[in-house]
Amino acid sequence: MNARQVLPRLVLLAGVIVAIIWTALNRDRLDLDALDAWLSGLGFVAPLAYLGLFAAGTIAFLPGALFALAGGALFGPVWGSLLNLVGATIGASFAFLIARYLAGGWVAARTGRRLKRLIEGVEAEGWRFVAFVRLVPLFPFNLTNYALGLTRINFWPYFITSLIAMAPGAIAYTWLGHAGREAFAGDASAIRYGLLALGLLAAIAFLPRLVRRLGANATIRWIDADTLAGRIREDHVAVVDVRGSDEFDGALGHVASALNLPLGELPDRLTEIRASRDRSVILVCKTDKRSAAAAAILGDAGFRDVSVLRGGMEHWNRDGKPVEIGNRERTGPNR
Repeated sequence: MNARQVLPRLVLLAGVIVAIIWTALNRDRLDLDALDAWLSGLGFVAPLAYLGLFAAGTIAFLPGALFALAGGALFGPVWGSLLNLVGATIGASFAFLIARYLAGGWVAARTGRRLKRLIEGVEAEGWRFVAFVRLVPLFPFNLTNYALGLTRINFWPYFITSLIAMAPGAIAYTWLGHAGREAFAGDASAIRYGLLALGLLAAIAFLPRLVRRLGANATIRWIDADTLAGRIREDHVAVVDVRGSDEFDGALGHVASALNLPLGELPDRLTEIRASRDRSVILVCKTDKRSAAAAAILGDAGFRDVSVLRGGMEHWNRDGKPVEIGNRERTGPNR
């Protein structure tokens, strides 16, 4: 290892040691009144000192939510939100770099199976998975910062995604901290701030579904009805219909060559299509929602060429493609 590689690591290590020592010496200042008094005496450098304390606390595994609440109480909802977000992002970035360049073995030993889940998630979805774990507290915040440093994601996508995905939570906790202090001071309007923050936290609970949906849609291979009909004639595909058996023989019918494997039974019946692992597998349902979920199951099982019929049997019928209902074939749209 040459000097160009060693020097940045030594600088990072020195910064970590300073951050931990500084945090340990200032731990008693985490009391809100003491922290307020300390920062007030620093004048215009108080925001920088707070950023340093927040970042160092993140590296040293101090609770980020406490800092976020304190930021709202001390700096107000606007500046507090900005400082909290920047402080959390700086701390998370340093933890990421520490794990990647200095303490990978230590982090791996303390994350165990969680690390495996993170690595698999990042390799499958990249920055989308980072956004997901930032929005959903599936893993402890401080530990996640270190664990993500052992994945293959590059630093800048990690940094930018963390900055954006942590913003809603930072704003919500900041406003809660501000509302709490104002209410304690007798300001009745503080209830409004608290309700806004709680509403934002409730909205955050729905964001993971959106992120996962966007991630899934980005990785799905789609196929339209005309293309599928041509490939069926050439016998190059295995069509799997993941609807229930009642729908399979229902009014919309099914593709003549399709194998019916309902979505709920699919994980236990993969052996029935194991021979198609090296062929193109086309998944079909009523629209394409269940097919998209089935695509994820097959991908995890090692199927590499999986596509989803866009619009499902509804579009297949609309485009006048032939279907079977029971053993009877019908051509043309369902009427």
